[in-house]
Amino acid sequence: MKALTWQGKRSVSVEEVPDPRIEEPTDAIVRITSTAICGSDLHLYEVLAPFMDKGDIIGHEPMGIVKEVGSAVTHIKVGDRVVIPFNVSCGNCFMCKQGLQSQCETTQVREYNSGAVFLGYSRLYGSVPGGQAEYLRVPHADYGPIKVPNTGEDERYLYLSDVVPTAWQGVQYAAPPAGGSLAVLGLGPVGQMSARIGRHLGYRVLAVDPVAERRAMAERHGIETLESSDDVVERLRDLTDGRGPDSVLDAVGMEAHGSHVAGVAHQAVGLLPSALGRKAMETAGVDKLSALYTAIDAVRRGGTISLSGVYGGMKDPLPMLTMFDKQIQLRMGQCNVRSWTDDLLPLVDDPSDPLGVLDLKTHTASLDEAPEMYEKFQKKEDGCIKVVLKP
Repeated sequence: MKALTWQGKRSVSVEEVPDPRIEEPTDAIVRITSTAICGSDLHLYEVLAPFMDKGDIIGHEPMGIVKEVGSAVTHIKVGDRVVIPFNVSCGNCFMCKQGLQSQCETTQVREYNSGAVFLGYSRLYGSVPGGQAEYLRVPHADYGPIKVPNTGEDERYLYLSDVVPTAWQGVQYAAPPAGGSLAVLGLGPVGQMSARIGRHLGYRVLAVDPVAERRAMAERHGIETLESSDDVVERLRDLTDGRGPDSVLDAVGMEAHGSHVAGVAHQAVGLLPSALGRKAMETAGVDKLSALYTAIDAVRRGGTISLSGVYGGMKDPLPMLTMFDKQIQLRMGQCNVRSWTDDLLPLVDDPSDPLGVLDLKTHTASLDEAPEMYEKFQKKEDGCIKVVLKP
């Protein structure tokens, strides 16, 4: 089969690789019909290169048709249309029963002290082959896959794999008061969906992004937007009675603009041999923190910050005096996808499309075009916000 493989920093290519096969009774094989490029995939393309191995199959937002199931898989069958959550969880352990599937004790990657295995996401999360491919082996298919109707375009359901539940969890963690204000930093796919979910739940949403096309997309869904600038915190305060937003959701993460020193550190680590680069990141890694600093500065006293953007540094400096003095609440973490399925499936299946899932994709491409699309997405060219690949 064809699959998109990691070849080196800022280098991916489509290669012929062996077809996946059933390895455990809980496995399934899915023929991929749509698979999206996530903003988190760009971390593999750049910062997390030391944790990647040449030939790794990437991608963690797939859906398709079940081709084969193991003997222990009973809730889906051959021919079913399914969405595959990005985190691999068993559904039975202590963590899964707490609704913390991203911390699944059955699949935790203990070598790196990480949480649950993710599809196609580096040694840190198990080096499991991902979904930007023609076929995918799905571990723990006795629990994970989400069965969806056989009608309607893939894009109505595809984002249940990551974007929609990640955004939903981010807003739940932000927890603005009823009728309160929510600032969303970053209008990539997760930021777009977070802003829409916030508005759907009745909050006033103020979204910040430097890219005009991203702001325009959010504005189509009734979101108030602000261009990133040196005075954005003051403008957010001016719009919220001088206090700042009740809650701030950081949908940017560790590759934010405007952090020159951390950017140099990223480049230096990326030039080290893989083993040394991994050790450097595990013990001394730093993130670009400008989005998080903005969130800390902007949120009102007693407010909440929710981190949906991925962070990976171990030596990040934080303004603890300010955080303590302002009585900030901070919540974060990878999405527990299956915790939110029952809440979200009716919303994406609603013909009125209340979350606007049919207005998120900006580019459709074949699998062969994926390397070009990665470059375009990273450089924010051609209005590229969300890419869906069709293997």
